[in-house]
Amino acid sequence: MSKRARGRNGLTAKRLVDVVASGALLVLLAPVILVVAAAIKTESRGSVLYRCRRIGLGGRGFLMLKFRKMHNGASGPPLTLSSDARLTRVGRFLARTKLDEIPQLWNVLKGEMSLVGPRPEDPSFVELLAVEYRTILTVKPGITGLSQLAFAREGEILDRDDRIADYVTRLLPQKTRLDAMYALHPSLRMDLRILAWTTVAVVLRRDVAVHRNNGRLSSRQRPTVREIAVASPTSGGEA
Repeated sequence: MSKRARGRNGLTAKRLVDVVASGALLVLLAPVILVVAAAIKTESRGSVLYRCRRIGLGGRGFLMLKFRKMHNGASGPPLTLSSDARLTRVGRFLARTKLDEIPQLWNVLKGEMSLVGPRPEDPSFVELLAVEYRTILTVKPGITGLSQLAFAREGEILDRDDRIADYVTRLLPQKTRLDAMYALHPSLRMDLRILAWTTVAVVLRRDVAVHRNNGRLSSRQRPTVREIAVASPTSGGEA
């Protein structure tokens, strides 16, 4: 079998997993979705869902879905701090537990996203690192992936005084390296490994270490926020 044929078969298998898994999860999580939606509506006015513009496969834009975490009409930077005043009480819980990401299963079912892939990024950040994103945007963005696991506590480590500059100069370059690594060497085996470690991170509340040079995943003890903030871009832990 040629390399091209293997690649097509791999994409077909990946899409099959995406459709079956996202459809099943939407059904299984229906009670959770209803409870979260009711909690959001009870606490604050506005839509249950938040639609944010993101760049996907081939540079095409799409609207990524999330449960709304902020007060209705809130504005400000596109990056959210863990202590962000714009967050509602329900929103803080959703951000901490990652339950705000559940609606993205619909994006997966529609084919705009995959369960596993590079982090879907805001157009303004993609434009800043256009060269790096030429590689990253050759695959679909994912709900979870190497950079999502490595920077699961992003909201806790961003500079409170200038979160945008801190993100662009310190975190985004590290994320794009991980995402480009995934895009250059995608495989169903890697996807299954990432999904398994995502379960560990979300269900067991364990920090996952992502090796910056080879993407190897492992468990690590929960570091302090200060340790994360000063971590080296090539360290094996979360940065």
